[in-house]
Order: sequence, then C-alpha cells, then structure tokens
Amino acid sequence: MDKKGLLVFILMTGVFGILNTEMGFIGILPYIADYYDVTIVRAGLLISLFALGVAVAGPTMPLFCSRFNRKYLMLFTLGLFTVCNIVSVFAENFNLLLAVRVLPAFFHPVYCSMAFTVAAMLAKHGEAPKNVAKINIGVSAGMVVGVPISNFLAEQFSLAASVSFFAVVTAAAFFATLFFVPSMPVKERLSYGNQLSILKKPMLWASIVAVIFLNGSIFGVFNYLADYLSTVSGLMPTLVSVMLFVYGVCNIFGSILAGNLLTARPFQTVKIFPFAVAALYLLLFYGGNAWPLMAVLTVIWGLLGGINANINQFWISRAAPEAPDFANGLFLTAANLGCVFGTAFGGLLIDEFGMSFVIFCGVIFSAVAAIILFGQCRHTSVNMTKQNFAAQ
Repeated sequence: MDKKGLLVFILMTGVFGILNTEMGFIGILPYIADYYDVTIVRAGLLISLFALGVAVAGPTMPLFCSRFNRKYLMLFTLGLFTVCNIVSVFAENFNLLLAVRVLPAFFHPVYCSMAFTVAAMLAKHGEAPKNVAKINIGVSAGMVVGVPISNFLAEQFSLAASVSFFAVVTAAAFFATLFFVPSMPVKERLSYGNQLSILKKPMLWASIVAVIFLNGSIFGVFNYLADYLSTVSGLMPTLVSVMLFVYGVCNIFGSILAGNLLTARPFQTVKIFPFAVAALYLLLFYGGNAWPLMAVLTVIWGLLGGINANINQFWISRAAPEAPDFANGLFLTAANLGCVFGTAFGGLLIDEFGMSFVIFCGVIFSAVAAIILFGQCRHTSVNMTKQNFAAQ
C-alpha cells in the first residue's frame, strides 16, 4: 500500500471509529437504562442529542476549523472521542455519561468532512468518487459493526466492556494518525466570507434540498425496517437480525459500486437512482410479505443505501468545489435532516394507514428528489452547451 492509500485507509478507520461510537449506543440502550435506572426514553437522549449535535455542528464547525492543520484536527477529534469514551466506561452518573456523549458530537462533522475532502484531494484526476467511496465504507462499517458488537459485548460481558470497544477503535485511529499521517497545513486559506459566499449559489441550495429528500427516501423507511420485517414480512427475531446485518454489509458493497459508477457515469447514475429506489419500494409494498422475495429486495435495498450516501456527498461537494470542507459539513447536515424528516413522515404514514404504508414515504421522497435532480442536470447540460458554443 502506497502512502496515499495508507492515508485513505487511516481516514476510513477514523470515520469507522467515530460512526461506531455514534451508532453503537443503539445496541446497548436497554443495558444503559437498566444500569443507570432511567427509562428507555431518557436513555434514548444519548442517541438523539448526539444526532442533534452533529446537525448543528455540520455547517459551522468545519467552517471554523478550515484554517487549521488537518493532522492536528484529526488528532484532536480522535483524542477527544477516545477520552470521552474512556470516561463513559467509568461514569457512574447518567448526566455525566450524557455530557461526555454529546461533547464529541460537535467535532464529528469536523473529522468526517475533512476525511471526505482529503480523500478526494489524494485521488487521481477524475477518480475522486472512488476515494470518497472508501470513506463511506468506513461509515457503513461503523453502522453495521457497531450495533451488533456493542450488543454482544454488553450481553456476554458487561456494559463497560461494550463502551471500551468504542475507546479502543478511536485510540487505534489516533495512534495510526500520530505515527503515519504527515503534517497537512492548509496551503490556501479561504476566508470565512469566501466560504460563506457559496450560500449565494441557487444550485447549492437545490442540491441541499435534493439530498434531504434523497436521504429521507432511504432512512424514512429503513429506520422502521426491523418492525417491517417482523410485522409485514412475518420474520422471526433471529431472521430480522440477520436481514439487518445483510442490509448493512450490502451498504459496504454499495459504496464500492458507487465509487465506480460516479467516476464513469455520474449524471446517469444520479438521474436513475431515485427511480430505482421508488421501483424497489413498490416491489416491497406488493411483495414484502413473501419471505424469499423480501430477502432479495433487502440485498438490493442495502446496495442502494450504500450508493445513496455517495451520491449525497458527491452532489453537494460538486455544487461548491471552492469550499470543500464547508460543503461537506453542509452535506452532513442535509443528510441528518433528511433522516429526521423522512423518519417523521414515515411515522405519520404508519400511524394513519399501518406499517406497510411506510413504503410510500420512500416513494414520495424519491419522487421529489428526482424532480430536483433532473432540473439540476438539465440546467448543467444547458450551461455546458452554451460554454462549448462560446468556445467555438
């Protein structure tokens, strides 16, 4: 592995550690509620407040930190996550656990947006999506591995052993960064005003809205997948766990596939994607109660979920290449807002019509995303035609 490949791998490991810390708590909420003698709803604040911190920090912290040496930012963020995870192991008070849980959330977008930016910078010309896809593999792996491993460690050993796993991973990424990542000072410092000026671009705002609906189309349904598999598909709890794991693994392969697709045919991939999602959901609605078909559709769904994450990052970063760190922060915020809005709308459909109708949250959100994306692609095509004509 060459130096650039090693750096991308370390970034991927760091993103995995951060996402593992974020998502892994989902698998141990019942144990936390029992250990600290709090309700499961109060324990859920460990998830919701972390997500809120990420959403708030997404457009602000990457902007504020854009002038600093990237290696030092990596070390600070990974060190903060490691220290907070270690404190979490020994925290005897729930409020202390909540505090050290929320604090590092504000630096989550700093590391992740920087990882996307650096990975793209290290790629050969025209192959940035392939490197970015490797970072998204870390995201998917954090989501896939974090929940089952944290649950297993808490069940077989203790809650402390489970939380220690988060600390070990972020500590490993910290020392890998310390010894193998070179100093990365920012060569061309963009003023805050220049970076904020990208907010004047209508295409950027259209991209943000498109990502909100695109991500909502996936997570507005996925967040209810466990209940859907049990109530609509009629699967036993063990099979539900297996299918959730299969979905997550397919996310990883989807990220790899997306890197190649966005490198070779970016606009065709973006335009086709929402229609593929809508078609999948309609098949789920009419065949979700058939176990063999549901298994096949879950695999495809997982692949599309991995592709979705890459399209989201690609589409916003492409709209504002002059301020990559800030743009990636906006991507993280838009993706989180999409998850929130999609989950809320999906919940309304479930309350009103029943679990099987959550599918139409994905159909509606993907339809809105398709309209926006087609409009943007058409606008880009017209501009390119004018430029070519002017050049002649």
